[in-house]
Parts: sequence; structure tokens; C-alpha cells
Amino acid sequence: MPHVLTDISDGIATLTLNAPDTRNTMTMPMVDEIVAAMDAFEADPTVAAVIVTGAGSAFCAGADLGNLQTASADSLGRIYEGFLRIARSTLPTIAAVNGAAVGAGMNLALGCDVRLAARRAKFDTRFLQIGLHPGGGHTWMQRRIVGPQATFASVIFGEVLDGAEAERTGLVHRAVDDDQLMAAARDLAAGAASAPRDLVVLTKATIKSMAGVESHAAAVQAELGPQVWTARQPWFAERIAALKAKISSRDKS
Repeated sequence: MPHVLTDISDGIATLTLNAPDTRNTMTMPMVDEIVAAMDAFEADPTVAAVIVTGAGSAFCAGADLGNLQTASADSLGRIYEGFLRIARSTLPTIAAVNGAAVGAGMNLALGCDVRLAARRAKFDTRFLQIGLHPGGGHTWMQRRIVGPQATFASVIFGEVLDGAEAERTGLVHRAVDDDQLMAAARDLAAGAASAPRDLVVLTKATIKSMAGVESHAAAVQAELGPQVWTARQPWFAERIAALKAKISSRDKS
């Protein structure tokens, strides 16, 4: 049985962790399949966005405890690659968190560009509760998303958030009814899929680069070159022509 299921339709790729009997615990074979799937998505010119989710009742219950007990810097680095490969993807990514996201599973969600959560979802850092220091950039990612106070509440004090509480703290973009999660994720991903792929990839890179830009003036300059380049692309001329035709048709009616 594959550890990861993949699907591509309407410009949207879906990566589903497929070990429901172990609550999608992240193992080395699963990591290898995640990496291969992401490589394939990025090489496919029809894919403009990626949704990451889990089969069954959990999103991802974290790393295999056996691997953690025999951990070394090298072995942990291999497990980290399961979420780091998604975090550094050139394509926009959405975590559709359908259930428990624990430890490395929470890192998987944090590494995506946008998080949507089912109301039943559970975000559980749990590192300290099992006697382990956080890893994989967990504290850095979480602090950048929700700030220091919510990060302390989660990491140090062990607060577990459901979908609604995760939305309140800003950990997720939106919480939705459990049975509406994948539909909501696809609706969101469709926005990226409706734009030219090269434009989507370029704009994601710009958004990520803005973390190091310190002034509005510098941001204007950083965006100028890419905007001029895209204004000269055939897709821009085609879309402007279509928009003008639509406006003209509406004015005549």
C-alpha cells in the first residue's frame, strides 16, 4: 500500500498521507514518497497549487517514536525532509488539516502557505510533553505565524487547539465544518489554478522574499521588475483583451 496518495485535477494537486491505521505517522518510507510526489508536482506544468491532507481521522500524528528513540542529527534530518520539502516548494501549498496534527505533523501544517482546519482538528505541539525539545524549525515557524504568546501557550504550556481556536489565534486561515474541508481547500486552491502558473510561482517567491524587506520603498522596488516582466507576457495581453471585450459587451447591453 502506498504511503502517499496523489491526485491532479483542474490544476490542483492533492497529496494525502495514507497510513490511517497509524494516524499517518511519518516514517522514512512516507518521507521518500512525499519528496517524490512534490518533485513530480513541481515538474508538471499543469499543477499550480498543492493541497496536503491525511487519510482517515488524523492529519499526521508526528514522527515514528521508534525513530525518535534512536535519533541522530542525520536521521532527524531525514524525517524533517517530509515537511521541509513541502515548506520549500515553489508551488503554493494548502494544509487541509482534517484531524490531529501532532509534533512533526504540526510542522507539516506550519510549513504550508495556508492552513484550513476542520472543526475537529487538533493542533498539538506535544514535544515537551514527551520529554523532547522541539525540532524542525517548529518554534520559528509557529512564532512567525501566531506570535510569541500563542507559541508559548502551545509549546511550553501544552495548549491543544481545535479548529475554531486555531482560527482565533491566527494559526489557521479558516476553520470549516468537517465535511466541507476538502471542498473549501479546493475552492481556495482554484484561485491559484486560475492564474498563469509562472505568475503564481513568481508571486509566491516575492511574498516569501518580503520577510527580509524593511521598508515600503524597498518593497516597491522589489516588485517593480517582476511586474514589468509579467506586463510583457502574452497571458497579460490575452486577459486584458478578454476583460475589455467583457466590459464592452456589458456597456452595449
